[in-house]
This record gives sequence, C-alpha cells and structure tokens, in this order.
Amino acid sequence: MDVLSEVLSGCRADSATTGRFTLHAPWSLESTGLQGAMFRIARGAPYWIQPEGMAPVRVPAGDLVVLPRGGRHTISSEPGLAPVPFAEVLAAHGMRERGEKPLVFTHGEGGTPTELFTTIVDYGPVGQNTVLRFLPGLIHLREDDMNLASCLAPTMRLFIEESLNREPGWKLSAARMGDLLMVHVLRAYLLRHRDTEPNWLRGLADPKIAQAIMLMHRWPEKPWTLPALADEVCMSRSRFSARFRELVGVSPISYLTARRMERAAERLRLGSVRLADVAELVGYGSEKIFARAFRRWAGVPPGEYGRRAG
Repeated sequence: MDVLSEVLSGCRADSATTGRFTLHAPWSLESTGLQGAMFRIARGAPYWIQPEGMAPVRVPAGDLVVLPRGGRHTISSEPGLAPVPFAEVLAAHGMRERGEKPLVFTHGEGGTPTELFTTIVDYGPVGQNTVLRFLPGLIHLREDDMNLASCLAPTMRLFIEESLNREPGWKLSAARMGDLLMVHVLRAYLLRHRDTEPNWLRGLADPKIAQAIMLMHRWPEKPWTLPALADEVCMSRSRFSARFRELVGVSPISYLTARRMERAAERLRLGSVRLADVAELVGYGSEKIFARAFRRWAGVPPGEYGRRAG
C-alpha cells in the first residue's frame, strides 16, 4: 500500500524557479514569502533560517530545509542581524522572484561565503490547498537523515547548476525536479523525522490511520462517515477519531472535506463543467451544500474559482 503516492497524486508542480546565491558574511535577507514550496541546500559556511513565529534554526552545509508553503522568513549568517528585503537585492541585480530565468547573485560584506542553492516549486492554486497545508512550517533534514551526501544533495545542486544555462526544456525539467524533491523529502521525513507536531505525514506512519487516509484520497466521493471509516480500519469510533486527531492534527471528517475540495478544485480548473457534476464527483448530493462547503474552503464560490484558475 503506497499511501504516499496516493496522497501526493494531486500535488503536481506547475513550475519551478531555481537559484544560486553566493552570500559573504555578515549578511541577512528577509523574504515576505511566496506561493509554493521552497527547498534550500548550502555548501560552505553554515547559515541560520527563521520562519515567522519560530526560533532561528542553524543549518550546516549539506542539510536540506523546506518551507512547504513558502512562508515569510529570514536567512542570515548569524542571528540578530538587520535583514535586507530579498526583493530589494533581486531588483538591484535586475531580477524578480518569479522571473523567466534562474536567480543568480552575490551579496554580503566579503567575509566567509555560503553558497545557497534554492528551488521554489509552484503548485498553483490547487496544490497550495492540498496536503501541503497540513505540513509543518519548516522541515529540516540533516545530511545523514536521508543520505543526502550520496544521493539527493549533489543531484539538486547539479540540477540547479544546469538550469542556469537555460538549455531547451529547462522549465519543464525544473518542475519535474520539484516533484521529485517533494517525494524524497517527505519520504525521509516520514521515515526518520522525530518531530512530534501533528501532521498527515505522522498519520502515514500508523498503518491503520494510513489506510484511512488512503481510502479518503482514493474514493473521496464515497459517503464516508466516522463510523464507516473506523469500521474499515477495524477500530472503535472513539479510538479512531482520537488517534487520527492526535497524529494528523484535524478530525477525520475535516480531512475528508479538504480532500473532496482538492478534487473539486482540480476538476474546476479544467473548465466547461456543470457544478452539479462536480458536486456529485466529490460525494455531494446537493449542489448548494457543495457550493457552501467549497466557498468556506477556497474563500470564493466554485464558479469564480474556475474562472480565476482557467
């Protein structure tokens, strides 16, 4: 049962932006955040990363950090330095964060260098409302957590270096590399990370909860109820509900609703579809009830969502 593949099947990169930054201490950069997942790995001197609302984290060379939702954060050669807006540094070099070419620049005061390799993966409006929103704000995988030294780290660096040449097909290659990075990172996190924060990855580590997650992803249109899901995984209703919330951080029905809305959003992006058909596709017998649920989830009615995404 490959639950991770089931869960990530609707999470496919639309595009990816790559970058290589040479940063000479002392330096500090502040990003207001981007839509998408941000992957970073460095060589040279270690650096610090501080997502908004979190304590600074020291990142040695070879470690991989991921901001699954690309949130606001600061990176620096040491904590406490006054940050320069990342957008200002890019503008000074004639670049934009979502430009048509890879981002390459040198910045800092001439001290010990940190070479930072970055991939920003955009999953589009559908992807951002998938399982990515259930992940922790920062994933930090140390070099020996996932055998980065012999596998993913050099592959990521080589890929970014090659993307800087912008050979034919580099944009598509960057997007697919983003998909590959996410699978490898989540696999390593699932198998070896010791964080206790509830999220769906922790749920995949429990065979019964993983089975329930797989059922909801494979057949979200079925009339699932809490008792029905509990029966499928041979648990009592109360034990199943408590265990699911303990590991995943939300109730089974809340998770199911999110999965149904993900599938509905995928279909709405294709355009030329009747709202009643979309509602039926995700298990709603009433078009009005579906429309209300979708608006709560997406912030806009389904019709408007389809027009914006189309």
